[in-house]
Amino acid sequence: MGWLAHQARLLLCAVQFLTRIPTPALNRFESDWITRAARYFPLVGQGVGAISAGVFFVGFQMWGAGVAAVLAIGAGLLVTGAFHEDGLADTADGLGGGQTAQRRLEIMKDSRIGTYGVCALLVALGLKAAVLATLTAQAGGLVLLAAHGAGRAAAVVAMRVTPYAPSGEAGKWKPTPIGVRTGEVIVALVIAAWPLLLLPAPAAGLGLALGGVAAVILARTAVRLIGGHTGDVLGAVEQVFEVGFLLGVAALA
Repeated sequence: MGWLAHQARLLLCAVQFLTRIPTPALNRFESDWITRAARYFPLVGQGVGAISAGVFFVGFQMWGAGVAAVLAIGAGLLVTGAFHEDGLADTADGLGGGQTAQRRLEIMKDSRIGTYGVCALLVALGLKAAVLATLTAQAGGLVLLAAHGAGRAAAVVAMRVTPYAPSGEAGKWKPTPIGVRTGEVIVALVIAAWPLLLLPAPAAGLGLALGGVAAVILARTAVRLIGGHTGDVLGAVEQVFEVGFLLGVAALA
């Protein structure tokens, strides 16, 4: 298999893993492809962000910022199947409701949603909508593009720097003997960086700072309470980074 063909397969694998977008079937699949595809998670996120940005721009022209914000968030949920939001809800239920690491992991595997999960979703989605409603059509679109890509990059970093949680096999993310490599993290970060150049530097800097702090707090909490990350925790990291990033950018935009 040529290098370019292999990269195309990894990108297709990332799209299939992170979204509900119809794609051609892979004629074969190797167990480590999803891990190797992590380098392209920010690119897929930017695709989701671009769709959400388009919906926001059109909705802004027709109904104003408030309706546009809700429509843009809804578009992102449809494209991804609420993949990361489900991880946020499960993580909030598990970390908030269990008394032992094993019990927390059991709660996170449960498909039912609890009070902590509902509250986490309401706060996260509510903050996103409220922040987007303060922005212009152009600024909102650029922020969505940047936030979706950077949020996926934050999850890739968490995959590299935190261990996989004990007994976390049933989560959305299954590790391979060779985890995410440093070079793959660098590629993900480079891909995530280019939309930041379209934002005012102080706003982008504050967004990265707040998003990074939120992601680090959650990742460290997961390490302390369950021993590391699971697929649900990675989804939650992506979501809290997005919220922090949006708050930071909107504060200075």
